[in-house]
Amino acid sequence: MELEDLRTFVEVADSGGVSAAARRLGVAKSIVSRRLFRLEADLGTQLLARTTRGAALTEAGVTFRDHAARVCAEIDTAREEMSPDGDLRGLLRVAVPSSFGPTYFAPALAELAARHPPLQIHTRYSDRYVDLVGEGFDCGIRVGYLPDSNLVARRIGSFSVGLFASPDYVKEHGAPETPEQVLEHQAIMIGTESWRFENEKKTIPIHPQGRFKADSVIAIAEATAAHIGIAALPDVIAESYVASRRLMPIMPKYSLPSVGIFVVRPPGQHLARKVRVLIECLIEKFERGNTRSGASTDRPDKA
Repeated sequence: MELEDLRTFVEVADSGGVSAAARRLGVAKSIVSRRLFRLEADLGTQLLARTTRGAALTEAGVTFRDHAARVCAEIDTAREEMSPDGDLRGLLRVAVPSSFGPTYFAPALAELAARHPPLQIHTRYSDRYVDLVGEGFDCGIRVGYLPDSNLVARRIGSFSVGLFASPDYVKEHGAPETPEQVLEHQAIMIGTESWRFENEKKTIPIHPQGRFKADSVIAIAEATAAHIGIAALPDVIAESYVASRRLMPIMPKYSLPSVGIFVVRPPGQHLARKVRVLIECLIEKFERGNTRSGASTDRPDKA
């Protein structure tokens, strides 16, 4: 029985089909099918019921999936313990926000790959909230204020945040000078979040309202530059817009909390070495940069 056959079966079981598993593994569908047939032949039982819509686990497949996943995890752990200082091997699947990823995280991932040639790194760039467990990711990088969940999070840094508007918007509508005046303006947001303004050790929470919302910080910046309203943006995103005079900072007497940069992973006692090394690489990057890096240990993901 081949280890790659076990891994392939787990991917098919978790992703719901051969095509999805092939994308995850980065191989052709024919290879995935060949591995599945070989595994079923070794076991002498059918693990998957193939349909036109994908593949469903048989009763035997449901039982065998957990055993196969546990075997793969145990072998990965054993390999790491036998060579704690050697090259990383295997596959690292990371979910990264597309708004920040190409500029701020892609270089660190490329550096990790260069340091460890045997390691495969598959990265998905998306601003949607990725289900790490359901979609088979080892970890994810998230920027913002984390919601409560059972994920384990490690803070690796932060981005400072300011309030911005376009010069044309300010010319036509004026700019708020106090948190209360923010409610008189259209806000551009991700969802229904609140903005917490701080001034002289006093915190003032405001629940802004607006007609334009997006799950991408770049989309929010573009809408703000198009004079639709005001927005709370990370300074690293806003700086190019300010430099080109498409945006300007407003309410400078008040500050907003910085947004955290986190590596999150599924719950479990064992921290995979490949994830730990990625965390170290990211902390190293942000310590070299201008963001404030965090040194907290792993903790349950609580905002």
